[in-house]
Amino acid sequence: MLREMTKYPFYLLFHPFQGFWDLKYENKGKLRISLLIMLLLTIATIILRQYSGYVVNFNYPGDLNSINELQYIVLPFFLWCVSNWSLTTLMDGEGKFKEIVMATGYSLLPLVLMRFGNTLLSNVITLREASFYYLIESLAVLWFIWLLFIGTMTVHQYSVTKTVVTMALTLLVMGIILFLALLFFSLLQEMLGFVLAVYTEISLRS
Repeated sequence: MLREMTKYPFYLLFHPFQGFWDLKYENKGKLRISLLIMLLLTIATIILRQYSGYVVNFNYPGDLNSINELQYIVLPFFLWCVSNWSLTTLMDGEGKFKEIVMATGYSLLPLVLMRFGNTLLSNVITLREASFYYLIESLAVLWFIWLLFIGTMTVHQYSVTKTVVTMALTLLVMGIILFLALLFFSLLQEMLGFVLAVYTEISLRS
């Protein structure tokens, strides 16, 4: 069971074109596995921030809050998926929302491996060797972007140019959604404050 769960994600890691093709047309991808990878990334990030070596760890332990990782990983993950699905629906994309979630989740695997690996590496390297730590981190981020690019292109059956444009517009849509959400909650807070003030005024006069 464990072998079957890990075989395909690692196959996709090194054969992304065929891997994402199988995800879309051969039903090789599993939604629960992609969500598990996202959960592992959250755990790996928490461990990296808490237990990485002092050479590369500039965090103050007392200021770290594990719950904050949800807003830095889980929120952007689903925001990307929703934004991409909303945008590609208008741009003749063939990807379903489930396929977008799976493609995005599987693309996170290099970051998971990097953060677990860098946590161990950071505790044995010296200051002069810290460049290897940052090199691995940079390569993992580039690998993630590469996988996300191929996944987006394959899932929606886009050309290279259209994929680049779509990914850039997805980031723009994410920003718009965040702005509207903040505006909505700000207005809601103002309304609640007004209602509470009116209620308090009425209570004092009665």
